[in-house]
Amino acid sequence: MNNNLPSQAQVVIVGGGIVGCSVAYHLTKLGWKDIVLLEQGRLSGGTTWHAAGLVGQLRVNEDLTRLIQYSTQLYESLEEETGLATGWKRCGSLAVARTPDRMTALRRTVAIAGAYGVEAELVDAAEAARRWPVMRSDDLQGGVWIPGDGKANPTDLTQALARGARQGGAKIIEGVRVTGIKTQDGVVRGVETDGGDIQAEVVVNCGGQWARKVGAMCGVDVPLYSCEHMYIVTRQIDGITPDLPVMRDYDGMIYFKEEVGGLVMGGFEPSAKPWGMDGIPDDFEFTLLPDDWDQFEVLMTNALHRVPALETVEVRQFINGPESFTPDANYILGEAPGLSGFFVGAGFNSMGIASAGGAGMALAEWIVNGSPTLDLWPVDIRRFAPFHNNETWLRDRVSEVVGMHYAMPWPNRELESGRPLRTSPFYERLKEKGACFGSKMGWERPIWFAENDATPENDYSYGRQNWFPNVAAECRAVREAVGVFDQTSFSKFLMQGRHAESVMQTLCANDVGVTPGRTVYTGMLNPSGGYESDVTVTRLAEEQFLIVSGSAQAVRDFDWMSRHIPPDADAYLTDVTSAYAVLGVMGPKSCDLLSRICKTDFSNEAFPFATMQEIDIAHAPIWAVRITYVGELGWELYMPAEFGAAVYEAIESAGADLGLRDAGYYAMESLRLEKGYRAWSHELSPDVTPFEAGLAFALRLEKEDAFIGRDALRAAKADEPSRRLVMFTVDDPDPVLWGGEMILRDGEPIGDIRSGAYGHTLGRSVGSGFVKREPGQNNTEMLSGQFQIEIAGERFDATPQLQAPYDPKSKRVRQ
Repeated sequence: MNNNLPSQAQVVIVGGGIVGCSVAYHLTKLGWKDIVLLEQGRLSGGTTWHAAGLVGQLRVNEDLTRLIQYSTQLYESLEEETGLATGWKRCGSLAVARTPDRMTALRRTVAIAGAYGVEAELVDAAEAARRWPVMRSDDLQGGVWIPGDGKANPTDLTQALARGARQGGAKIIEGVRVTGIKTQDGVVRGVETDGGDIQAEVVVNCGGQWARKVGAMCGVDVPLYSCEHMYIVTRQIDGITPDLPVMRDYDGMIYFKEEVGGLVMGGFEPSAKPWGMDGIPDDFEFTLLPDDWDQFEVLMTNALHRVPALETVEVRQFINGPESFTPDANYILGEAPGLSGFFVGAGFNSMGIASAGGAGMALAEWIVNGSPTLDLWPVDIRRFAPFHNNETWLRDRVSEVVGMHYAMPWPNRELESGRPLRTSPFYERLKEKGACFGSKMGWERPIWFAENDATPENDYSYGRQNWFPNVAAECRAVREAVGVFDQTSFSKFLMQGRHAESVMQTLCANDVGVTPGRTVYTGMLNPSGGYESDVTVTRLAEEQFLIVSGSAQAVRDFDWMSRHIPPDADAYLTDVTSAYAVLGVMGPKSCDLLSRICKTDFSNEAFPFATMQEIDIAHAPIWAVRITYVGELGWELYMPAEFGAAVYEAIESAGADLGLRDAGYYAMESLRLEKGYRAWSHELSPDVTPFEAGLAFALRLEKEDAFIGRDALRAAKADEPSRRLVMFTVDDPDPVLWGGEMILRDGEPIGDIRSGAYGHTLGRSVGSGFVKREPGQNNTEMLSGQFQIEIAGERFDATPQLQAPYDPKSKRVRQ
């Protein structure tokens, strides 16, 4: 028994690296004092201490960028607050490009920086050389200068955060190992340690590369895996000054920073070395792995090219320390699905120092408030399913993920390792027909179809990629004839029981208390009125509802809904995603096609929009739902998975003379944007309300059952929303929108494109984004001014509109 160990605490944090200390620090800032942080060795002794300490601000979305901006502000003030040095230096960063494509990527970086309010400047090769004089620059296209970036000393920073946490009332205990997590009825109750047990209301897993092991103690999947990460530290080099910026040569896969007049040089090789296959020793503290110059060779070769002085300078130290990586290179944050009170902050993918300040704040706010205060979906633990935690799959995937850090950030780039993982009943047949597959939530999904024996592979670029004409033909078939989509990957749930309607009415902002056979589009909102999800709900029977949402949201949506089923309710939620295959038959000739293979009357009078009927095709029992995500007449066909192949063959054989064509998800994205349909995690998120999204038609504020978020929306209804989702079409027919481009009004940045694609019916690119509404403005005034979208450094005029750009009833393009 450890005499310093309390028997109970409000919060126990497992792990004393920089993230654990940041969470403790920020919890005390929010007024919580009864906090115990347990470190099995000494603070920062696992991964933190050997991190390179680079702090770059830009991330995959605006909120994550804001968190790192906060990190830089915190690190700048922490020394004054705590009296401990942090090694923080705002030296700026320089990223350079060797190729025209990389320069295009950097132009996009500058544009998104402008949209997010991060100062960034394009520089030519000469200016890059002036800012970083010890590098070779004759082969460079140019670069990007970000003055607000910097570097820090990871160990010093951790100690400063720990002191700040102690000053706020937290207790930090080293040399205590957590051996178990105590739970009861789906709620965390405390921890077991080698020094005794601690009862706790909240347990936070910040165990670093041990976080997966800690999660396993209570059945929580934390999909991360360690890889070796290497860098060298040199002796002094002439021309190196303390103010030298951090430099990244992405094409060389390498980074540099100044250290004591020399350089730290490391990088992210294309195929990394996994580590810890036999488990990570508990006492792996302030320990390094053996030097591996063979693995490091590709980075060293590129570094010698970029900095010729490295040929003669002495290498003072070779650092090879394991770091944990996740399947998608984003860290893991949030409350674990299925276990209330158990939170995770881990898997920082060599970006822990930059992320720790903001991530610690965000996780602390989540703990205190009971929900996130920002849109944290890219790092939400609920984006992963249990199969992502498979050890063999993880080892294969993270070897690729490491190299993705500095790989070309192509639009729609797909990871290749660990595939195929999940396949629909149509997979083999679609593969034979030339499908090029993408992956989402582990599902292999056809994204486009090759023709004439062409290779179904993406040839990435920022312009029109090789599949452009194929997708155009798929879109044309759906608009003019009929297309068939494999939609099996969409998340599907059944809510059943005597109280199923009551639970659904509480969850849903629209009125889902409809008669069996009706389908309703609705949002599921949080108490602030923001979207936790948007779904279609079909009432199958008096006590049975089918709920369909996006492919990536299965775990998140199940967690959200299950947490809001009252303990005494007779309502049961089941994830049936894998049980049912789904085909979307879409287009003006879809009725003709289905009438050939089924006796059901598919006419508008007999089968109205937003209704469901049970039908039979090829001996298969099917729920046929008349609904569309592409803006044309169509049906979604839900069938037990084992019947899928036969149903597809029946559709295929009946549709040849009708112009039937297989269509993929690239076509679906283009078609849905032309029609202005929203997608969760793009146009919709927890901080977007129905009024802002233009979806007030799917609200029933007056319905008898109070739904989550109703009070907030009733209060907001009196005023016009401060921003509004707007559809944009690019006036020039040539450029392609991908999403993430900067929107400007009268030359000033106002935001970014949330979703973008080429609208093949429109003959131009189409995208969505938010426009600020000033108090008292009407819609015309809000959309006044000259709008432009910056695409790869070039600005193009754009037309904003609140209506969908494409009207399927009149087949008219709105201008």
